[in-house]
Amino acid sequence: MRLILHYLKNYKRLFVLNVISVFGFALVELGIPTIVAVMIDNGVVTQDRGYLFRMGGLIAIISVIGAGGTVLLGYCCAKISTSITRDIRLDVFKKVQSLSHSEMNQLGVSSLITRTNNDAYQIMMFLNTILKMALLTPVMIITSYILIIQTSLSLSLIVLSTVPIIIIGVIIVGKVSSPMSERQQSSLDSINRIFRENLTGIRVIRSCNNDEYETQRFDVENKNFMTQSKGLFRLMSSTEPVFFLLMNISALAIYYIAAKMIDANTFQVGKIVAFMDYLFHAMLSVMLFCMVFMMYPRANVSAKRIMEVLNMESSIHNNPKEIEKTTEHSVVFDNVTFAYPDGEEAVLKNVSFEAKKGETVAFIGSTGSGKSTLINLIPRFYDVQAGTIFIDGVDIRNYDIEMLRNKIGFVSQKANLFSGTIEDNIRFGKEDATMHEIIHAAKVAQAYDFIMEKPNNFKEKIVEGATNVSGGQKQRLSIARALVRKPEIYIYDDSFSALDFKTDAKLRKELKKEVKDAIMLIVAQRVSTIMDANQIIVLDEGKVVGKGTHKELLKNCPIYYQIAASQLSEEEMQYE
Repeated sequence: MRLILHYLKNYKRLFVLNVISVFGFALVELGIPTIVAVMIDNGVVTQDRGYLFRMGGLIAIISVIGAGGTVLLGYCCAKISTSITRDIRLDVFKKVQSLSHSEMNQLGVSSLITRTNNDAYQIMMFLNTILKMALLTPVMIITSYILIIQTSLSLSLIVLSTVPIIIIGVIIVGKVSSPMSERQQSSLDSINRIFRENLTGIRVIRSCNNDEYETQRFDVENKNFMTQSKGLFRLMSSTEPVFFLLMNISALAIYYIAAKMIDANTFQVGKIVAFMDYLFHAMLSVMLFCMVFMMYPRANVSAKRIMEVLNMESSIHNNPKEIEKTTEHSVVFDNVTFAYPDGEEAVLKNVSFEAKKGETVAFIGSTGSGKSTLINLIPRFYDVQAGTIFIDGVDIRNYDIEMLRNKIGFVSQKANLFSGTIEDNIRFGKEDATMHEIIHAAKVAQAYDFIMEKPNNFKEKIVEGATNVSGGQKQRLSIARALVRKPEIYIYDDSFSALDFKTDAKLRKELKKEVKDAIMLIVAQRVSTIMDANQIIVLDEGKVVGKGTHKELLKNCPIYYQIAASQLSEEEMQYE
């Protein structure tokens, strides 16, 4: 497989050692039976003790060499297979990091987890087997058959007659098992998806009392996986008894013919002992070699799934150009139109606006109007289909992606914290942030007080899924993570929704002082959060239907007026 060969070239020395150890192992397996056969015919019959001791010493030396070869073979196989699997997983992880949101949605999170874990494991198992069997068995088969033919040409025909039957059986098994392996891995993707959804949505499931429904849904897919696996394992396990049946039939035929040959003094006892040993190694090697081919379809399916990720091209191309530095920062949308790759209709249509240094621009509108989509275009999570987005007068597609995202402090709609301490989560925004900067960011984000109430303060652990902090605390820590970066552009995607009005007001007051020289873009559902914005942009079905200050929009934009009227008092609705 190309995938294995691509990574195997990085371990040439270990591979050479692996090949050497294969020959050492083969020397023991075939050399000792040959010596024993000679000892029976020449030493035992003549009662020559000196000869027997010399041959025994030779067997001991070969056994030591074989033991060393076996240990070395095991080490090389384990080292190469685990190292290559590690490299595959690392490359898959790196590749996933470079993919845009479009490709991530296309592949699916659960499928990516399966490919990184289970598919890589299948390749490791196959590689470990192939390094032992695929190199060892050809040597054993060729050498065994040469020795078999040399020992008795007539008896060798019996052995050779079984080989075509085994090969035909392997081809049939390989053809049947390949689609079964594909269905098994797809079923495993579904199991991971259902399990992941269940764990992340456990509160919703329990609150709706749908535990039984989810259990049944999982059970259906679990049974499907069991059926696919059972069929595959049944097919694989049926090959071993068939093989031993063939070997036993061959052995019976050989014993029958050899007995007549010994009776006629045309064959020796030692040779029949050696011949049966050669037969066992030849047949066993053929079976092991066939096992490699039977494992191949499943490993090939896994390799294809991994190659699909590694070969996938991101729709976000990084083609940076030389850009002059400027202190006059701005964000400009010029007739931007955008549709999701799997969508039929544009989510944003001819959107234009400008945000300058020191300004706060807010976006409001009904659910599905395109607010979050709009701000996701700025850090190039997606690329526009038409129009242009400029930052500091430069098309964002001309920026290096890393440089572009360093300019932005992004707080997503769903606050996401990582396992680790509170300090680690804030420092995630700026790796070299000092403790003073972390504390300052926490204070501005109104997170300092609740952090200090924790037993370990900033060293308090955030558990997986951040279930030990509230929704509002998550949002404030996410805001602190963005603030510690001190970027030129702050983007808040409905990041104040879980805050109470008092905390919201305090936070906005502190933010105004903190980011006075930056651009702040806010997506909000609360009118009170954006009343003081320099410019409010009202979106409806992807179009800009209003643009101006709070008072101007109350006068000129009916949609904004309706939104405001549902939230504000009569006094706050006055625009005169």
